[in-house]
Amino acid sequence: MSIPLRYSQRNRLVEPATFLWCTGIEDTFITAPWPKTGRTLDEYELTGHYERWREDIGLMKEIGVDSARYGLPWHRINPRRGVWDFDWADRAIDRLLELGIQPIVDLVHYGLPTWIEGAYSNSEFPEYMAEYAGRVATRYRGRVFAYTPLNEPRITGWYCGRIGWWPPFGRSWRDFVRVMKAVARGIVRTVETLRSVDDEILPVHVDATDLYQAMSDELGPEAAFRQELVFLALDLISGRIAEGHMLAPWLRKHGFTDVDFAWFQDHAIELPFIGINLYPMFTYKEVSRNSSGRLRIRMPYADGELIDRLAKLYWERYRAPLFISETASVGSVSRRMKWLHDSLDATRRVRAAGIPLVGYTWWPLFALVTWAYRQGEKSVASYLKQMGLWDLRDDLTRVPTDLVRAFRSNSEQAAEKVGALQARVGVSAPAGFQI
Repeated sequence: MSIPLRYSQRNRLVEPATFLWCTGIEDTFITAPWPKTGRTLDEYELTGHYERWREDIGLMKEIGVDSARYGLPWHRINPRRGVWDFDWADRAIDRLLELGIQPIVDLVHYGLPTWIEGAYSNSEFPEYMAEYAGRVATRYRGRVFAYTPLNEPRITGWYCGRIGWWPPFGRSWRDFVRVMKAVARGIVRTVETLRSVDDEILPVHVDATDLYQAMSDELGPEAAFRQELVFLALDLISGRIAEGHMLAPWLRKHGFTDVDFAWFQDHAIELPFIGINLYPMFTYKEVSRNSSGRLRIRMPYADGELIDRLAKLYWERYRAPLFISETASVGSVSRRMKWLHDSLDATRRVRAAGIPLVGYTWWPLFALVTWAYRQGEKSVASYLKQMGLWDLRDDLTRVPTDLVRAFRSNSEQAAEKVGALQARVGVSAPAGFQI
């Protein structure tokens, strides 16, 4: 059963027969050129989506999804300060709605317009982001109700503040914390603005998950610290970080002040719907040391139990409805097919255990271009990663695989495929929800 993604209807997310089938198109937008190559990373441009948007949205309809995570290119909508152009976005949003697909609008997906000098280090970034969100929400008021303020804030902090790939090119834990603080403020201000435009807007907070396993007792504290970092963004925006929180001393060491802690507690926002991004080849991490004693993190390919464990962690921490907002496997169609089956079996187990995992997103719909393209010099085709339901040929032709039929067969069964959400005796529901 599909439901309207609106704030007033959020209680229906946890009805036993409710389940959302979703997809999305990779929409990483890094507008700053890599110095050695001059390349940027605009996934819509590299995969031809700007030209094939009508065809691509039609593919979504073909697999029977209720909704789609759909990114808007801020850098094109708002190419210069005070200049706005919604022509392309209007056509894409109109097409989704025309086909009965509810957009979960992805407002920021890593990159920012080039006119924001210093990117996330710009002191005005949170207000620029809120202004942009307000413009979008006003334009689509009464038609679009679900918004993700910023996809994967922790990954944004990592690439922008810790390893220096993306602006503002930080390379330290202090820079990571600085970016995370700005990102979290931007999310809070965006949610406040969205809700002021339309109180029916449902914020959908999407972050990358990781599951850390220490391979020795000595590394237990390191794994525990890294696991806490996974929750940093959601904990910040919901006002959970205060003295006594495991990360509070570490944040203070790397630049957080009493004023910062107080601001997030005073501006705490609700987490009405949480999306968890997970991949069998990236998400499970083993912490060990190599022969020279240096820290080593391996990413062995995980099985479906990954979903059981992550859903339990997020539910116990936040008591909010969850959905798988990104998942896929890389490689052959048979390997992807196995992950489709294994991940849906895990979803059924989680729902049978009474944890409100209420949706599933195969992401991406078709192949993406790896982020290494920006630093590389080979052709686009050399960086295609086949993870989708459709493959991309070198000329970007969309080629259906057997996964198309398999996904559609599952989505046509609605909640029957993943089982009814079971009530859990003695477990309290989040505010505003009944389970």
